[in-house]
Amino acid sequence: MSASTIAPRQQKHYVRAVLRQRSFRRLVSVRVIAQIGDGLFQGALAGSVLFNPQQRAGGMAIAAGFAILLLPYSLVGPYVGVFLDRWRRRSIVSVANIARALLVLPIALYIWGGEKSPIPFLLALVVIGLNRFFLAGLSAATPHVVADATLVTANSVAGTLGSLSYSLGIGAGATLIKTVLATSFHGYALVAALAAAFYLASALIGRASFGPDELGPDATDRRGGSILAALVETSRGTVAGVRHLAAKRGAAYLMLAQGTFRLLYGVVLLACLLLFRTGFNHGDDVTGSFGTIANAFLAGGLGMLLASFVTPPVARRIGGWRWVAIVLAGTGVGILGFGLPFDPVLLLGAVFITNLAAQGIKIVTDTSLQHECADEYRGRVFSINDTAFNLTLVAGMYVGALTLPDTGRSAAVLCVVAAGYVLAAAGYAALGGRWARRVGDDIAGPGGALRRADQ
Repeated sequence: MSASTIAPRQQKHYVRAVLRQRSFRRLVSVRVIAQIGDGLFQGALAGSVLFNPQQRAGGMAIAAGFAILLLPYSLVGPYVGVFLDRWRRRSIVSVANIARALLVLPIALYIWGGEKSPIPFLLALVVIGLNRFFLAGLSAATPHVVADATLVTANSVAGTLGSLSYSLGIGAGATLIKTVLATSFHGYALVAALAAAFYLASALIGRASFGPDELGPDATDRRGGSILAALVETSRGTVAGVRHLAAKRGAAYLMLAQGTFRLLYGVVLLACLLLFRTGFNHGDDVTGSFGTIANAFLAGGLGMLLASFVTPPVARRIGGWRWVAIVLAGTGVGILGFGLPFDPVLLLGAVFITNLAAQGIKIVTDTSLQHECADEYRGRVFSINDTAFNLTLVAGMYVGALTLPDTGRSAAVLCVVAAGYVLAAAGYAALGGRWARRVGDDIAGPGGALRRADQ
C-alpha cells in the first residue's frame, strides 16, 4: 500500500499510523543509526578541544570552531538543494554515509596524534557538510513514504528519534571516555573511529531498504541535463527556491521564527558550554565537566522526546502557529526561572525547556515546508532552511562570545535573551497568526494539514 492510499482519519493513534508503514520505519532506522555515529564523532571532536586537559579553548575559540565547521557548508547549502532535486535520494543517503565512514578514519588518526594541523578540520568540514546533505535528503524524501496528512507526526517521530540518537551517541562516547578509555587525545580518537561503523551500517541499510526511485524525486519532476549545466543554473535555481518559499508565506514566517530562535539559542548554547565547563568547575582540571555536560545533553534529549508527543496533538487542536508562539514565550520564561540562579541542577531545566521548544518549532516548520512547497522545489527549500539554521546559530554564538565572560555567568545577557524570546513570540503571533487566519490553508492554520489529519 502506498503512502497516498492511507486514510489518516481512520487512525486514532498517529504515531502508530506512521510506524505501521514499513518504508517509514526503514527511513527512520537509516537516520537513527547515522545520528548515533554523528553523536560519537562530533562529541569526540568537540571533547578533544573543550574537555581535553591538554588544551583549553575560550568562548571566542569555541564560537570560531562552530563557524569553521558550519559556515563553509552554509555558504553552499542552497546549491545543494539543486542536486537533491536532480539525484536519486537513495543514492544520496548511501554515498554520503560511505564517504563519511572513509573520512572519519584519517580524522581519528590526527586526533590520536594530537597534531595541531588544519587538515583534520578541513576533513571534518566535509564530514559535517555531508551530514547536512544527508539530513536534507531524508527530509525531502519523507513525503514519499508517508501520507501528506501524517507528515507532522512523521516529522515528529523521525526528528525526535534522530535527536535522541545523536544524544545517545554523545552519551555513549562520554561513558566510554570515563569508564574504558581515557580523557586524552587517544580516547577521543577511538570514539571518533567508532562512528565510521555506524555510518557504514546506515549506508548499507539505506541501499538495501529502498528501490532506486522510491525516495524521489519523481521521474517527472527530476531535473535533467549535465552536471556542468546544473552548476551554471545553480544560482538561478536557488533564487527560484527563494521565490517559491516567499510565495508560501506561512512557511516563510515559520522559518523566520525558527531563525530568531536559533540566534538566541546560540547565545544560550555558548553560555551553557562555558558554565558547565568552567563556571561550575573549580580548579584547572576540566575533565570532570565532560560527564556533567553529558547530563545536559540527556536533559535536552528528554525535552525533544516530550515535544514529539506533545506537538502533534496540540498543534492540531490549537494550530501550529499558536504552538510556536507559546513555546517561544515559554523559552524566555524558562530561561529566567531556571537559568538566572546559575545552579547546575536548575540549569538542566532551562536546557530541557529550550530543547522542547526547539524540537516543537522544527516539527511544525519542517511539516510546513513539506506540505506547502512543491516537490520539485522541496530540496532547494530544505537546503535554504538548513543554511539559515546554521548561520543563525553561529551568529548567536559570536554574539555570546562578545558579551559573555569566560565563565558564561552573566545575568544581564540571560535577561536580554529571555526578553528576545518573548518579543519573538509576540512578533510571530502577529505575523503568522494573521496569515493563518487569512488564508485558512496554511499548515499552521485552521484549514491546514494539521487540521485535515483530524477530519
